[in-house]
Amino acid sequence: MAVYTEVSDEELNAFIAQYDVGQLLSYKGIAEGVENSNYLVQTDTAYFILTLYEKRVNPDDLPFFLKLKEHLAGKGLSCPTPVASRDGELLGTLAGRPAALVTFLQGMSVKRPRPEHCEELGKAMAAMHLAGADYELIRKNALDLNGWRPLFEQSQDRCDTVHPGLGAEITDELDFLEKNWPKDLPAGVIHADLFTDNVFFLNDRLSGLIDFYFACNDALAYDIAICLNAWCFEQDLAFNVTKAKAMLKGYTSVRPLTAAEFDALPVLCRGAALRFLLTRLYDWLSVPEGALVTPKDPMEYLKKLRFHQTVDSANAYGLEG
Repeated sequence: MAVYTEVSDEELNAFIAQYDVGQLLSYKGIAEGVENSNYLVQTDTAYFILTLYEKRVNPDDLPFFLKLKEHLAGKGLSCPTPVASRDGELLGTLAGRPAALVTFLQGMSVKRPRPEHCEELGKAMAAMHLAGADYELIRKNALDLNGWRPLFEQSQDRCDTVHPGLGAEITDELDFLEKNWPKDLPAGVIHADLFTDNVFFLNDRLSGLIDFYFACNDALAYDIAICLNAWCFEQDLAFNVTKAKAMLKGYTSVRPLTAAEFDALPVLCRGAALRFLLTRLYDWLSVPEGALVTPKDPMEYLKKLRFHQTVDSANAYGLEG
């Protein structure tokens, strides 16, 4: 989440008036993340999150995201749900951007997750995968294996200014993944961005999942790989197998993995690490001037990638085959 587009009082009052949510009392920008402009909005009835979708988001994808949250909430998954305007529309326009109002989810993210948090996440992620099994809309993963090399090419000429030899290291890894990427794994709707700031807890119990704007159709186990990268490394970037084991225990208690998913997990983890290395590298080199957001260090994911390159079995993640 971030603020790229400023909204005037008059514009926001006119926008909120289209919804049956009461009178606007206050609003403030949320300066986190790198994708869209977000505001916490308070009316005299409740709190809401207002999102303005920036140019990086394809407007054609917005129905997929918004209706997915409706679908998952209808299946009992705790997540923000879009609020329809009085005209029945989930999507409007504000300050020249597509915009949506969603319900406010109680809870807080954890900065330093413990194993019990990881287990809760595993259960919720598996429940989300099952709940999305009959979701009818399809969205291709725009940042899957086929998108990584073109993304890298946008930063390739400057990447060695971030770290000497980074370009050659990324090229070698792309060559490996393009030759070894697993196929025909169980697939469906994945979140694709379940970092700690997108998972809320109340009293150490998971209260909900947020920020579905990378959700897409892909291998379900790839979502697990993203979470192993995001949740199971310590601040010194040492891998914490206790956290990984707890996450996988939670996940498999709801949805057991297939043998093919077990075998593929190390390569999926390498791919997930490279994907976030590449997007962070791009943002590091090209974040818009004046944006109220600090780009995240791509070197974190280079170090995580190097760890996964040493792994030859999912046993290293605490998963029993």
